[in-house]
Amino acid sequence: MRITMVGTGYVGLVTGTCFANTGNEVTCLDVDEKKIEKLNNGISPIYEPGLDEMIARNSKAGRLKFTTDKQSAYQSAEIIFICVGTPSDENGQADLKYVLAAAKDIADAMETAPGETGGDDNDRRAKIIVVKSTVPVGTNAKVKAEIGRNSNKPFKMASNPEFLKEGAAINDFNKPDRVVIGCEDKGTGDRLRDLYDPFVRQGNPIFVMDIPSAEMVKYAANAMLATKISFINEIANLCESYGADVDEVRRGMCSDSRIGNKFLYPGLGYGGSCFPKDVLAVVGMGLSSETPTKLLTSVHQVNQDQRGAFINKLETYFRGLPDTPGLAGKKIAIWGIAFKPGTDDVREAPSITIMQHLIEAGASVVAYDPVAHETCHEVLGDKVSYAQDPMTAVDGADALIICTDWDEFKNPDFDDIRSRMAAPVVFDGRNIWRLDTVREHGFVYHSIGRETVLGETGCLLNS
Repeated sequence: MRITMVGTGYVGLVTGTCFANTGNEVTCLDVDEKKIEKLNNGISPIYEPGLDEMIARNSKAGRLKFTTDKQSAYQSAEIIFICVGTPSDENGQADLKYVLAAAKDIADAMETAPGETGGDDNDRRAKIIVVKSTVPVGTNAKVKAEIGRNSNKPFKMASNPEFLKEGAAINDFNKPDRVVIGCEDKGTGDRLRDLYDPFVRQGNPIFVMDIPSAEMVKYAANAMLATKISFINEIANLCESYGADVDEVRRGMCSDSRIGNKFLYPGLGYGGSCFPKDVLAVVGMGLSSETPTKLLTSVHQVNQDQRGAFINKLETYFRGLPDTPGLAGKKIAIWGIAFKPGTDDVREAPSITIMQHLIEAGASVVAYDPVAHETCHEVLGDKVSYAQDPMTAVDGADALIICTDWDEFKNPDFDDIRSRMAAPVVFDGRNIWRLDTVREHGFVYHSIGRETVLGETGCLLNS
């Protein structure tokens, strides 16, 4: 099939590349000329394991192309996937300006194309316009109306939400738990089933449903996962207050088959481009429809408060030290910048919030991340120093903060870390080290929902 992906962000680029890898002719369209130039030179604008090699292979085979030419990209396509951004506006609701702008461009290209593109509902030549961006319920209807206002050519609408995890997106796409398709007629559903058939040969389902339900599926799924994260963080905070160990509580709770263990790890809260935006979008949908989303409003607030609680641990510790003005003048090492392992994405990353606070408090920050230095620099610039390896980052540091649970942080040389630091103080926002291990090596160790290890002196302030 001839496919055009509108937008070469995370979803558009991964989806388009995977479609090309199964033999489709894919054109990735973007208005950002520099991004398209990079892609045409074999440089991916995002970090995703395995993506660079797949782009190179399919580009060389002629199945994957990148362009800024809207007319050509839209007119040649049988199926057009809208994968543009839907940022939150000042009220937290999804801003659809890029989606609707793409709809207008598609209509203009359809209207100026020579000849007819299709006929009645059974005519397989009619273009299918698929909204893949995560959008509030009712957005497909707005896209349909926008195209219909600007073109008399026939087209079909569909919703096809994405369920990709950054860091595992290619595997998620190639072996999906499920594919969700929202459409208005059987013919459109059948064509999209054909497109996705190579990816579900292992027997996982394709759900074909009405468009509003498909639009809601992605929000419901992400809102549920975000709720689990905020839930376990709230339990972790209670554990700290009452002397319980959240690791033990979690094991006992998650052994219940009705609960399971996914997304129930305490930490700094969720970040990235999806969960924060999607939870706020659902809250916004509730406000717009006068259907209050009290639970998800609280989920968002718990998540934001989790960062503040962690920062308060830092402040409390350093204010409690003798002859010290708090964080001012302290050197703080950061391990992990990306919001999660396997990506260079720092959008809504807890590390950014923490580093911004440290900078404002007068501390100097040295950060290390395997892949996210460049994306962090775009946000914080030279306010942060960047180390080339984790051990260099802790040289002379008054404290180490672990913000992302990259594998390389999980079993380091603890004696080397301790010898390099000005003080063996660690604030672990991901609970990646065992309490017995840090106690054995003489660290002052603060984590989430567990006891504070006080190091060799036994008299440092317990947060």
